[in-house]
Amino acid sequence: MVNNPSLRVAYIDEVEERESGGKVQKVYYSVLVKAVDNHDQAIDMNQDNYLEEAFKMRNLLEEFNEDHGVRPPSILGVREHIFTGSVSSLAWFMSNQEMSFVTIGQRVLARPLKIRFHYGHPDVFDRIFHITRGGMSKASRGINLSEDIFAGFNSTLRRGNVTHHEYIQVGKGRDVGLNQISLFEAKVACGNGEQTLSRDIYRLGHRFDFFRMMSFYFSTIGFYVSAMLVVLTVYAFLYGRLYLSLSGMEKTIVNYAATRGNTVLQAAMASQSVVQLGLLTSLPMIMEIGLERGFRTALGDMIIMQLQLASVFFTFSLGTKVHYYGRTVLHGGAKYRATGRGFVVRHEKFAENYRLYSRSHFVKGLELMVLLIVYQIYGSAATGSLSYLFVTFSMWFLVVSWLFAPFLFNPSGFEWQKIVEDFDDWSKWISSHGGMGVPAAKSWESWWDEEQEHLQYTGFLGRFWEIVLALRFFLFQYGIVYHLNVARRDKSIMVYGLSWLVIVAVMIILKVVSLGRKRFSADFQLMFRLLKLFLFIGFVVTIGMLFSFLSLTVGDIFVSLLAFLPTGWALLLISQACKPMVKALGMWGSVKALARGYEYVMGLVIFVPVAVLAWFPFVSEFQTRLLFNQAFSRGLQIQRILAGGKKHKSN
Repeated sequence: MVNNPSLRVAYIDEVEERESGGKVQKVYYSVLVKAVDNHDQAIDMNQDNYLEEAFKMRNLLEEFNEDHGVRPPSILGVREHIFTGSVSSLAWFMSNQEMSFVTIGQRVLARPLKIRFHYGHPDVFDRIFHITRGGMSKASRGINLSEDIFAGFNSTLRRGNVTHHEYIQVGKGRDVGLNQISLFEAKVACGNGEQTLSRDIYRLGHRFDFFRMMSFYFSTIGFYVSAMLVVLTVYAFLYGRLYLSLSGMEKTIVNYAATRGNTVLQAAMASQSVVQLGLLTSLPMIMEIGLERGFRTALGDMIIMQLQLASVFFTFSLGTKVHYYGRTVLHGGAKYRATGRGFVVRHEKFAENYRLYSRSHFVKGLELMVLLIVYQIYGSAATGSLSYLFVTFSMWFLVVSWLFAPFLFNPSGFEWQKIVEDFDDWSKWISSHGGMGVPAAKSWESWWDEEQEHLQYTGFLGRFWEIVLALRFFLFQYGIVYHLNVARRDKSIMVYGLSWLVIVAVMIILKVVSLGRKRFSADFQLMFRLLKLFLFIGFVVTIGMLFSFLSLTVGDIFVSLLAFLPTGWALLLISQACKPMVKALGMWGSVKALARGYEYVMGLVIFVPVAVLAWFPFVSEFQTRLLFNQAFSRGLQIQRILAGGKKHKSN
């Protein structure tokens, strides 16, 4: 550096920072000491370089002097080599997906589409061009959460030119665990939500010609809009089916078509919705593998990826993108989510998975599952089990992927000892009370409050649309109560009104139990137990009278749960959106108690199938061999042997 004063070097600096909770955490910053003359290269801390590639840097810098169209280049794009693909199936999926984006994707974006931007990769910037136009980074960590792409927006808006070059590459380590991948995709989805609301997208859309504008839309926020439309189509299809079946219109149309011999109408009523989400996402990576290593290899890799459940992973990933993108567009408030980017392949506890995926996947998966069950009970178009499966197969695939993918891709996810420990940890977490300074990982109440942070800062329109979206859950109750035997085919509005009396009665009972616990559980335990006994006796007597006098059946009780549970969830969502008003009425404690009850039920519905599969030892063995490489699989087996030896020794 003494002999070459214009040479600049970057290194990673380690700094200890204190978080809001008082915990000290090590944070790493990439520090630019010196750069080559008037050019800066952006390097992430999870990237690496190779000696043979470093010799090509002189050739790359000469590209600034070459002819690349009307304007000289302001950013030179560089491809990456993902070196973490051999760790597990998830790492392999992400490696292939990223490789297709940094090669065939950016190659086409740069030329002929001319809409490539900066994506946080090892691109080389014209220092003078950018330092006189606002610099590389942006000030707002909310709106400019994905600050890398805003540097590309800024460069393009100010008459810059972004190119792409593949004769030089830089190594990169991708996320290897499902939770890391989901946090990264959540951050990118939130960033795209903020881009949708930003003035940069507005200005670029106005100034591009039609073809560049459409290419620009599809390669940025359009991907997330399309993903959201796919999921909204699933919801529209199932809620439309639900309305037709509960209203009796579907049965009437099917009978009309049968009497008239209208087979076309019958086929239309039994039409299936094939939403193959996972296969389409993997097509770009298959094309890139075919171009670089041959299409026979690409076909073999595609078959292996499907056997390793790539479709399940990409379908689950779709839920992550849609949830965080939609919430950011509706409420704003995007924030950085640290993934660690470390070599993390370890067993994640059930409570951790529940905290991370409850709102983005589990709630939506359970909603779709209830829709499919209700349609199975009351639908008329799909007459047999085979036709019902044919109509709803892709929907059930979506439900299973969203509910159980975190446990399927979790190392030792079906090991019985881990399952027992996870359940104890989850029970302790969900029973713990929150308070000042209690982190979300230690208490359900703290986590529940954190999950509603976006509602604290949203505006009137955000709260309004939150309430409007919650109204869809009332459709279950409105349609199902008229099909109960207790209703006796009465179609008057009184039946629906009486069904609300049941909900009011349940709310009053919950409030009485809550007040009784506060006043009597500590000093007058006998009184509190007597109160619960009287409530239980009253409940049994009421059910007995309904069985005796109003022809209530066991099936009615099950179907009533499908009707009233969504209504209670809708009331919870509306209460959260109207939190100041509910607190003023003194009902917030009851809302919190009701929410905890729902969390218990949802957790058990998801946990029980996983625990049942964990009873069979071959399931865990099959999962380990299928999803992880041989070295890691042997490590897990040795770890089990050592754990068993320690347990035997302690006994």
